[in-house]
Amino acid sequence: MSAVLVITGVLGAVLSVRLACTLRCSSGTTAPAPVPAEVASPTPAAVSIFPASGARDVDPLAAISVTATAGTLNDVSMVNEQGTRVAGVMTPDNTVWKPAVPLGYGRSYTLTITAAGTDGTPARRVSTFSTLIPSNQTKVYLTTTGGAPLHDGARYGIGTVVVAHFDEPITDRAAAQRRLSVTTSPAVPGSWYWLDDQNAHWRPQQYYQPGTTVTVTANIYGVPLGNGLYGQEDTQVSFTIGDAHVSIADDVTKQVSVYNNGVLVRTMPTSMGMGGSETVGGQTISFWTQPGVYTVMDKANPVIMDSSTYGLPINSRLGYRETIKYATRISTDGIYLHQLDATVWAQGNTNVSHGCLNLNADNAQWFFAFSQPGDIVEVRNTGGDPLQVWQNGDWSMPWNQWLAGSALP
Repeated sequence: MSAVLVITGVLGAVLSVRLACTLRCSSGTTAPAPVPAEVASPTPAAVSIFPASGARDVDPLAAISVTATAGTLNDVSMVNEQGTRVAGVMTPDNTVWKPAVPLGYGRSYTLTITAAGTDGTPARRVSTFSTLIPSNQTKVYLTTTGGAPLHDGARYGIGTVVVAHFDEPITDRAAAQRRLSVTTSPAVPGSWYWLDDQNAHWRPQQYYQPGTTVTVTANIYGVPLGNGLYGQEDTQVSFTIGDAHVSIADDVTKQVSVYNNGVLVRTMPTSMGMGGSETVGGQTISFWTQPGVYTVMDKANPVIMDSSTYGLPINSRLGYRETIKYATRISTDGIYLHQLDATVWAQGNTNVSHGCLNLNADNAQWFFAFSQPGDIVEVRNTGGDPLQVWQNGDWSMPWNQWLAGSALP
């Protein structure tokens, strides 16, 4: 028999009302049942390839890539027309692949791609393209102002000027200069100056400090440099600055004072250019040792000096052809510090040379051994026109004018 609880009276009425309210409120706020999450349908693999299959004249520096737009990449193989595999890199999620090395000019490449979709179905794609064949290419050589290659690990003087020499004329200098860089430790401000369409010179604002390391990089590979000309290959060199060698040739005293790291180590009597000029075949030839700041370019022992190389015939009144010992060159137009026994009588008192700085045998040999490319040689108080940049007078040009020779702001 079931038990029934009956509550009567006022208390019973109140409890009935409260119970009814409680039941209605509970039923009105009941949370809706959860909706099951939608499950993505399995899909086959989808792959995007750049450049498109069959593309021609592709820039070898373009962003070549393979991307899985659905699913993942299992493997990507790229080979050139000779069957050589091109190294590549894959993202950690196996969705994007790119070549890890620059591609070549005038090459054909084949991409073989395997991928898998979320439905587990494997897919395979094959794509081919070819890169452009440039109408012309240029190589850049990193040299001293004397034209000799800068060598890795070598030591050079505090006035070393870096030359980027292109074997073809550059019409877009700005594009070329953007790919040239010089870094130093410690850091020093410096800039490029375009001597002409094939030669850009770089120097710091002030002489380097001994011990400075210098790294020069020309990343021109594949770079368009104007009028269908492209960079042929990248190149780089690193070197160190040696002791501070500064020589001052003063025409007032007719002495060359040589300093090593600020200490005077030798004073050498000299005979410099006799002055004046001569016109031969419409060309005016100067016999001054021009004032300015030179650098040591190179040296040779012996060297054949021939006046006809700068327009003065050997058989003319002032012509000559001689074998000269211990010759240290400081200008592009043939100014040397060298031995000349025939002018020892004039050294220290009279200028009788065609422009070179004559020294006796002992001094010439010592200076030859002492000098390194990039050392400073300053000529003071002589006549004639000031030394020009093209004559190896990079340090004779004021800094604001040097900056104006840059192809970039």
